Amino acid sequence: MKGYSDVINHAFAFAAKHHDRQVRKGTRLPYLTHPANVAVILTRYGRNEKTVVAGILHDVVEDCVRDGYTEELLEQRIGEKFGADVLETLLSITYRRQDEDGIDLSPGEKKDDYLERLADASDSARWVSAADQLHNASSILADLRRTADPASVWNRFGAGTGTVKWYRAVYERLKNVGFDGAIMSELANVIGELERAPGL
Repeated sequence: MKGYSDVINHAFAFAAKHHDRQVRKGTRLPYLTHPANVAVILTRYGRNEKTVVAGILHDVVEDCVRDGYTEELLEQRIGEKFGADVLETLLSITYRRQDEDGIDLSPGEKKDDYLERLADASDSARWVSAADQLHNASSILADLRRTADPASVWNRFGAGTGTVKWYRAVYERLKNVGFDGAIMSELANVIGELERAPGL
């Protein structure tokens, strides 16, 4: 994908509106820096426009149910503005609050459900999932390299071991369901470095 894209520009504007006032965990960084970096990663790996747009919007439904926006309304607006393909891609890697029977899922069940649904996710959705984990893991690794106090980084995530185990679990699940995108090598390397990082 090369050159300016009005659709991607529109996606950034949409994400900026809905992530407004949100910041990255334990930092003052605007939350939009995360989907922006996911988009950069996907572009670096030559993904198509729809996949990049899904990467930009991947946390909107999950994180932006507020200020009068319901989950259903956000899904409707994304589908109308960016198409059914983009909506399907991001929903297949969005943590669900409830199962098919309307039963609330616990935090652990949400993660199990996410991993399970990767089996039926499209290639585009798996790319977005991998890019999401790669940016999150890389951000932690960069912060660890900049600090003399690793605990100050890990404490942002409660149990740091749980965070790193999650990245490993997503990587292993992607591998087990047959995803072999070129990004997997980079993701494995970053997770490996985190697993050996000080203070974990």
